[in-house]
Amino acid sequence: MGSVKVSVFLQGELIAAIDKIAKKASRSRSELLREAARLYVERQQKWKEIFSFAQKVAREWELTEEDVTAEIQVHRKEKAKVEKAS
Repeated sequence: MGSVKVSVFLQGELIAAIDKIAKKASRSRSELLREAARLYVERQQKWKEIFSFAQKVAREWELTEEDVTAEIQVHRKEKAKVEKAS
C-alpha cells in the first residue's frame, strides 16, 4: 500500500515536544511520527502474541487466574526477602 496523507490534531505542547525530538534526531516531524506509529503497532502485535501464548500455556497446564496471582505473590515475597537481606 502506498503512502496516505493523514491529518491529526495534536496539542501545541505535544507538537513542540515532537519537533524538539525530531530536530535533535535530525529527522522531520513526519519521519518521527511514522516511526512512532510503526513502533506502537509492532508493540501491540508483540503483546497480542505474548497474551496468546500465555493463554495457550494456561489452557495446557489448566491454570486459573487465581493460580497465576498466587504465584506472583510468592515471587514478590521471595524477592522482598532477597532485597531485605542485601
